[in-house]
Amino acid sequence: MNATKNHIGKNTATRTAKTKTTAQAVGRVRPSDAKTKGCERNTERQNESSANSHATHAFLKCSFLPKLKDTQSVQAWKETDHMERDFYQSLSQLAEHYGIKPTPSKHLGFPYNIAFALEDIKKQLKTKIKNWDKIRLVQDKKKTYFLSEEKYNTGATLYYIPIVPLYRLSKNPNYKQASQLLQSVCSCLYHIADVPYYRQQDSYLYWMYEMISEWLINDENEDTPEYSREIKQSEWIGDYMEQKIYNPHNLARFKERINRFENRDSFETDCLLLACDTLALYEMFPDATIYRNIQQDKRNKDNDDYDEDYHERTITMDKYVSFCADDKGILFQNLFDSVNAEFQECMEVEEPFIEKRFDGANISNNSLDFENCIFPLIERLIDILNSI
Repeated sequence: MNATKNHIGKNTATRTAKTKTTAQAVGRVRPSDAKTKGCERNTERQNESSANSHATHAFLKCSFLPKLKDTQSVQAWKETDHMERDFYQSLSQLAEHYGIKPTPSKHLGFPYNIAFALEDIKKQLKTKIKNWDKIRLVQDKKKTYFLSEEKYNTGATLYYIPIVPLYRLSKNPNYKQASQLLQSVCSCLYHIADVPYYRQQDSYLYWMYEMISEWLINDENEDTPEYSREIKQSEWIGDYMEQKIYNPHNLARFKERINRFENRDSFETDCLLLACDTLALYEMFPDATIYRNIQQDKRNKDNDDYDEDYHERTITMDKYVSFCADDKGILFQNLFDSVNAEFQECMEVEEPFIEKRFDGANISNNSLDFENCIFPLIERLIDILNSI
């Protein structure tokens, strides 16, 4: 196998920008043609400048306060004392929650104390807090507070789990136990994490496979017999393995399979370690799915806030996390190219995301601990299947 995870296309320009030349595959990762705007955060900070070489030593010893970007709006706030009091109360709550120590700033005076504290807290959060994305200072109903945002960065990656290699492994009598372990892992992802399966008619990849199959078969050429063979294989193996993965015995006997497993080589050791980590994750998060920290209101058609264009402009999670047929061959290459081309038209990527308000009320217990485990686990599973 020559690909484990595949990078989603990204654009650094606007939606109408032309696609760049396709990059060649490097190692076991397939980079995309271009980049979507929503895949990459802007991490720019104000550039630091150095003093002119002719400046005096006295000038070099001076320090200057950071520039307040929204000076006019901040100075326009009424009741400055009340705003500052809210600000520092919220800052104290945020610092306690994240276990950080803000640099003293009250002595600087308004509004530079606010600007200095904001820059200081941003630097500390960026350095110390995993998954931290950004922080905002907002005013809601005459109350000023911090709103912190945390996001799991999926790295613009296609998490496509190939099923054909698992089928081949299941037919090898020397690796029967390893095959059962991996089936239990896949069963957890299928039943509990709710990872889409490409033979389910409501899945994104089902539609993509159908569309590509029609193209390949109708466009007859010398490769048509190979196209037809791979298409039929992806269908019947997909249906057969879905029945295997769907079987509830995979979950009921998961721990038993781990306890009686005897690893004989590095491959089986990798399978065992993956199985142990998967079981531990779902004992800790028995009901967690990959969708637990995404904006459900935009997905739920029964919700008043449903955005009908959301799926058109967004690379939703069900599009880049899924079981697939195989990760090699003509069919997969066409699938990869088609998915990548469609993603060029999207403006953002749907990723696990949480907000925390520091307004004096109880702080949300939401975390990205599950996401920090499940996505690396899926990558490991893909790597193992690629090695078969």
